Amino acid sequence: MYDHGFFCTFASEFKFRRKKMILLSFDTEEFEVPREHGVEISLEEGMKVSVYGTNKILDVLKQNQVHATFFCTGNFAENAPEVIERIKREGHEIACHGVDHWIPRVDDVYRSKEIVERVSGVKTYGYRQPRMFPVSDEDIEKAGYVYNSSLNPAFIPGRYMHLNTPRTWFMRGKVMEIPASVTPCFRIPLFWLALHNFPERLYHWFVNRVLRHDGYFVTYFHPWEFYQLKEHPEYKIPLIIKNHSGNEMVNRLDRLVKMLKSRNQEFVTFSEFVKRRISK
Repeated sequence: MYDHGFFCTFASEFKFRRKKMILLSFDTEEFEVPREHGVEISLEEGMKVSVYGTNKILDVLKQNQVHATFFCTGNFAENAPEVIERIKREGHEIACHGVDHWIPRVDDVYRSKEIVERVSGVKTYGYRQPRMFPVSDEDIEKAGYVYNSSLNPAFIPGRYMHLNTPRTWFMRGKVMEIPASVTPCFRIPLFWLALHNFPERLYHWFVNRVLRHDGYFVTYFHPWEFYQLKEHPEYKIPLIIKNHSGNEMVNRLDRLVKMLKSRNQEFVTFSEFVKRRISK
């Protein structure tokens, strides 16, 4: 199943730390958003967009000397092994995000782990279902994952209605559930769309509000957000998605990281977060 030692290490080292933790993550998948709007896109073109975006993200993280967690699809891993190698080489965590982002299958929890581990050469501990849709808790545990981050505890019309779910981490059997962060009041989601469309100062204020209340912050983005989507009207992507995309999003991510570093917050991978919480 999984190694109990994974949970128990570093207990004494982290016991008295008071820094708030930033769990920055990226759903590293092949770009297929145009399909949601009736536009066909090949895997080759989708990979080109996502490889470009992932390297932009890695550049920002390297410049700021912070680490993140990359939830990778099997398709992305098999078609961009050089990018997977860069993610690993630069000290980030690699986790699983299904196989084909557009066509999920019931056994993707297992297949994703096999593919991503084979390509990356590292053991994966975490899973996130594409589009944060529901996934079998039993399969997550059987596959040997330590944590699952497939929950956005908010109401987003046409996508989620999770206002009655826990908004902070909790245990489901032996697996830690790590939802995306939402504000304590009204559960305003602070995921990728929020940074695209909220005024930056307001978004930063919400993030710091969550940090004061919860002691940690979880968010996620996608590589294709860092591609110049506005230059491709053929994708027929709504403004709410392509707003501030490309270089503007690179700069927004950079300013977010710099703001959090200036407040002495600590960027940790999801696995590191699990270790610290379980060891308390």
